[in-house]
Amino acid sequence: MENLKNVAPIEDFNWEAYENGDAVSNVSREDLEKAYDNTLNKVNDREVVDGTVIAMNKREVVVNIGYKSDGIIPLSEFRYNPDLKVGDTVEVYIENQEDKKGQLILSHKKARATRSWDRVNAALENEEIIKGYIKCRTKGGMIVDVFGIEAFLPGSQIDVKPIRDYDVFVGKTMEFKVVKINQEFKNVVVSHKALIEAELEQQKKEIIGKLEKGQVLEGTVKNITSYGVFIDLGGVDGLIHITDLSWGRVSDPREVVSLDQKLNVVILDFDDEKKRIALGLKQLTPHPWDGLDPNLKVGDHVKGKVVVMADYGAFIEIAPGVEGLIHVSEMSWSQHLRSAQDFMKVGDEVEAVILTLDREERKMSLGIKQLKADPWESIEEKYPVGSKHTAKVRNFTNFGVFVEIEEGVDGLIHISDLSWTKKIKHPSEFTQIGADIEVQVLEIDKENRRLSLGHKQLEENPWDVFETVFTVGSVHEGTIIEMLDKGAVVALPYGVEGFATPKHLVKEDGSQAQLDEKLEFKVIEFNKDAKRIILSHSRIFEDAAKAEEKAEKKAAKKASSKKEETPMIQNQAASTTLGDIDALAALKEQLEGKK
Repeated sequence: MENLKNVAPIEDFNWEAYENGDAVSNVSREDLEKAYDNTLNKVNDREVVDGTVIAMNKREVVVNIGYKSDGIIPLSEFRYNPDLKVGDTVEVYIENQEDKKGQLILSHKKARATRSWDRVNAALENEEIIKGYIKCRTKGGMIVDVFGIEAFLPGSQIDVKPIRDYDVFVGKTMEFKVVKINQEFKNVVVSHKALIEAELEQQKKEIIGKLEKGQVLEGTVKNITSYGVFIDLGGVDGLIHITDLSWGRVSDPREVVSLDQKLNVVILDFDDEKKRIALGLKQLTPHPWDGLDPNLKVGDHVKGKVVVMADYGAFIEIAPGVEGLIHVSEMSWSQHLRSAQDFMKVGDEVEAVILTLDREERKMSLGIKQLKADPWESIEEKYPVGSKHTAKVRNFTNFGVFVEIEEGVDGLIHISDLSWTKKIKHPSEFTQIGADIEVQVLEIDKENRRLSLGHKQLEENPWDVFETVFTVGSVHEGTIIEMLDKGAVVALPYGVEGFATPKHLVKEDGSQAQLDEKLEFKVIEFNKDAKRIILSHSRIFEDAAKAEEKAEKKAAKKASSKKEETPMIQNQAASTTLGDIDALAALKEQLEGKK
């Protein structure tokens, strides 16, 4: 109790008034209220002021603006600023100092909108970084809430990487830079990419400064094209060309890599400014040729898959990255120029023989015809002269037909060896390409790998028979089937044809024989080797007239021999008859014969 001090009571304290509940001092209640009001901020409706966040929950934010009551603002008005916390200063718009419940009504959204145009212009001028809330997608980009203004964020300005899914950005709060304002239409364009680029530019300089050929870096697959893959090396892009993805052939880069995949790459080359960087992936693994079986040699059989086709041949992959070429000439023993597509197609599994192998040059040539024996090695045994076979017509020339008896065994049937009787001007009159034809081997040319073949030789030569039928002087009925400048072609019995010149086509009445006319013809020449029969219609009546004339002369001669011989002897010295000349000529021939 020693520590207690005696405090003297206020001398002028009105104890009576205190007991009655009246004012405790001489100061009036009005004065007290006035003094209290002076401690509070003076606020007006429709004014923007700063306030302090004093409390917040999932739905609302309580803001103290130094007024006698606090204001409540929906949390949704602060969605552009997810980091909002108690103690933060925020701008608010006073809508009403007191509603019916005596509540102070504030709006943060209207406060921002009121000042937004000035704020956004200042942000552009000062290159200020501002926050915005991405509200929704729109054509070509996104709509962003910036200070309550709806600004446009182009799709190309979201990130430095191509955007594959725009929807993931909706509802996000991000930092932006104002890049363009149209004052007339109150349009604002913002960019997030601009913020990243400045940072990346610095990273780029650091990375580029350290680049060296042969250096191995980790990168991320940024984009895949038909010709290669773009790799992000941490702010710097490089390209792996499709040929540098794998030692094997790649038709689509997606067979090897996928988007966003992380992988190690080696720097192959770059330009002086190091803007174009060529990268390699396959170079990080040993070349498949180096791992090829060292015992593999020429003559060995290998199996592989056709990976590329060309007219001149096919590339066969016998191991990933190890290919051999089968030239079209090594696909068949045939000498016909053919396309490789006639023998195989991409994807086919084939067996082949190694023809050449160069490990240093990493080249290999293969053949498939070597899997079969060369038919020309035993041609005399398989196709001896005189043997008969069925062949396929491959091609025509003016002088004959090229046929193939089997793959690699070709022959020529000369046009003259197609038929004994028909006069063929072109082989297409007799047969057609792709048709089967019976042949007989006439001659073997092993050096040039060609057989001489005949078709008519399979039948008996009818000219042996014709020789006995169409003897010189014999007469046959014939029809004129073709008129030419030099004469007419006449169809005779047994399917044989003859020829008559214009002078032999004169009829007895002096007129000329016409096409399709059927007449008697006399054989005046028969040539079996040339298969030629020369005919004459005129000779039939001419020879008959001569025979008659001869008979008359003979009768006259008999009659004159009965006359007296004396006058004949006397006239002999004066004239020599035609008959005498013939007799003399005959006598001369007789004498010469005796000599």
